[in-house]
Amino acid sequence: MRIQLSDHFTYKRLLQFVISPVLMMICTSLYSIVDGFFVSNYVGKTPFAAVNLVMPVCMALGTIGTMIGTGGSAVVSQALGEGKKEQANQYFSMLVYCAVILSLLISAAGFIFARPISVLLGAEGELLNNCIIYSRILFIALTAFVLQNIFQSFFVTAEKPSLSLKISVAAGLTNMVLDFLFIVIFKWGISGAAIATGIGQLVGGFVPVIYFARKNDSLLRLVKTGFSGRILLKTFGNGSSEMVTNLSTSLVNILYNFQLMKLAGENGVAAYGIIMYVNFVFMAIFFGYAIGCAPVIGYHYGAGNRDELKNLFKKSVILMGGSGVVLMLLAEVLTVPLVTIFASYDAGLFAMTCHGFRLYSIAFAFMGINVFGSSFFTALGDGAVSAAISFLRTLVFQIAVVLTLPVFLGIDGIWLSIVFAELLALVVTIIFFAGKKNKYHYA
Repeated sequence: MRIQLSDHFTYKRLLQFVISPVLMMICTSLYSIVDGFFVSNYVGKTPFAAVNLVMPVCMALGTIGTMIGTGGSAVVSQALGEGKKEQANQYFSMLVYCAVILSLLISAAGFIFARPISVLLGAEGELLNNCIIYSRILFIALTAFVLQNIFQSFFVTAEKPSLSLKISVAAGLTNMVLDFLFIVIFKWGISGAAIATGIGQLVGGFVPVIYFARKNDSLLRLVKTGFSGRILLKTFGNGSSEMVTNLSTSLVNILYNFQLMKLAGENGVAAYGIIMYVNFVFMAIFFGYAIGCAPVIGYHYGAGNRDELKNLFKKSVILMGGSGVVLMLLAEVLTVPLVTIFASYDAGLFAMTCHGFRLYSIAFAFMGINVFGSSFFTALGDGAVSAAISFLRTLVFQIAVVLTLPVFLGIDGIWLSIVFAELLALVVTIIFFAGKKNKYHYA
C-alpha cells in the first residue's frame, strides 16, 4: 500500500516510510567505505591515508546537493501541502537546473586546484601524488554526486522513497563490483578506486534525471521553469543547516587529521579514517530518518495539521533517542569485527583503532536527537534555528574540544572530542525544542 505525505503516521507507518531513505543513505555511505576497504587491504597504507586526507574535501563540495535537496524539499513539500502542485514542480525543476550549473563550476575549480589543496592538507611526496590522482577523478564526477544528494531528498518528497533506494543500491553495487575489478583484477591502485566511485555516482546522479524528465506517477517532474532568486535564497537558508553539518564534518575531519598527525603520525590518520568509515554507516541511519520524515513534517506544517505535527515530533524524538542508545551498544559489541575488516594486517593500527572507536562510539547515544532537531526545524522552514544547531554541533563545539582535550588527555582527547561536542549540542537542541514549541505548536 502506498504511503502518502497526507497520511496519519503510526510508528509502523512512519518506519515503513523512512526505511527506504535510511537504507539509501547506508548505500551511499558505502562509496568511501568500499574504497577504504580495497585501498587499505590491496594497495597500501599510504594510498589509504591519501583517501582519508582528500575525501573530506570532496565530501564538503558535495554538500551543495545536500543543501539544495533538504532546503528545496521543505519548500516543495510545503507547496504541495498548500495544493500548489504546478508551482511545486517549477520550484523543483529550477533547483535541479541551478545545482547542475553551480556544481560544474565547482568541479572545474577543484580539478585545477587539486595540487594546492592537497599541499594545504599536509601531503607531500608519494602521499601528495596519491591525493592529486584520487581527488581529480572525484572532482570530474562532482556534478553527479551533487545530483545524487539532491534526489535523495526529492524522491521522498515525490512519494517514491523505494525507487530512490533501488537506484542507490544499483549505484552502490556498481561501485563495489568496479572496485574489485579495477583494484584487485586490473591493479589500477588508487586510480581504480576513484574511477569506481565516480561511475557509481554517475548511476546515482543521472538515472533520477531521466526518471523525472519523463512522465511519471510521482508528485514531481522536471518541467520548463523560470528563475526565482527568492526561492533559491529560501532554499539555501532552509538547507544551510544540513550543508553546515556536512561541511563542518569535513572541516573537522581535516582538523582531526592534523592533530593525529602530530600525536600518532600516519597510523593515527589511518585509525581515524577507519573509525569514520564505521561512523558513516551509523550516521546514515540518523540522516536517513531525518531525510525521510522531513517532507512529512513540512507537508503537515504547510497544511496546518497541528495534531499530526505533534504526533510526528513525539514519535521521532522517541525513535531517535532509542536508536541512538541501541547503536552505541551495538558499536561497543562489534568493535573488533568491524575494525578487523580494515586493519587486520597491522597489529599496532588495529589496537589503536579499537581503543579509539570504543571511546568515540559513546557519542552515538546523543547524535540521533541532534540530527533530528536540525532537520525538524529545516522542515518547518526555520533555517536559522536549524543552522544554529548544526553550526554549534558540527563546527564550534567540535573544534573547541578537539583543540583542548588532547592537551589534557593526549590522543584519548581526540577520540572523546565527539562525545563532549554531542553532549553540548544536545543541551542546545533541547533548549530550542522548548523555546519554539509555542510558535510551531508541535508539543
